[in-house]
Amino acid sequence: MNVLNDPYRELVAKMTMQNTILHIKNHLLLTFESVDTWFDQQEQLRIFRPAHGGWTIDEVLEHIFLTNFFLLKLIDKGGKKALDMAQKTDWKREQTTYSIEQPQLDQIGMHQSFHWMRPEHMEPKGTHSPEQVRQLLYQQRDICLNWLEQLAEGQGVLHKTTMSVNHLGKIDVYQYIYFLSLHAQRHITQMEKNLAAFHADSEAV
Repeated sequence: MNVLNDPYRELVAKMTMQNTILHIKNHLLLTFESVDTWFDQQEQLRIFRPAHGGWTIDEVLEHIFLTNFFLLKLIDKGGKKALDMAQKTDWKREQTTYSIEQPQLDQIGMHQSFHWMRPEHMEPKGTHSPEQVRQLLYQQRDICLNWLEQLAEGQGVLHKTTMSVNHLGKIDVYQYIYFLSLHAQRHITQMEKNLAAFHADSEAV
């Protein structure tokens, strides 16, 4: 008797996908919560520029928002296509071997783990106030959570789009949302380095 009969396979797939979606959701919530705390830091720290000429914390926060804006265009497009494809195919069988984990994707969350020339439209230009950026990040988080809810049964695996960053290749909608969260996590480390440099400069005076 084949224990991996159809009902059993669907149950295992559902559990795996539910765990994956829950992992992404928790990562997203924790990351955005951590990012949000930086808006409450004193202005002197947020506008401090490290000696090597890197971004200020306010600039990092704006960069996170700008990158999210671009990624959400792809997530919205991919999510809609995935839902449409779910109406036309027996997609549940594809979940049995699904895994979101891959080394190149995990590296997105590690500051300076690889070299990448970001597009100009992701460069902070000070066109949004910190208050505006903060509110827009809340909205972006909620859009991601909404997509995870709409794709709660695993439909997000059905559509893939090429991601050139770190040679990721074609990734699905869940991986794009996870990428967005990992990218924000990456820059939390950068802001922590700014904080350490700020304290070091203050002690040196």
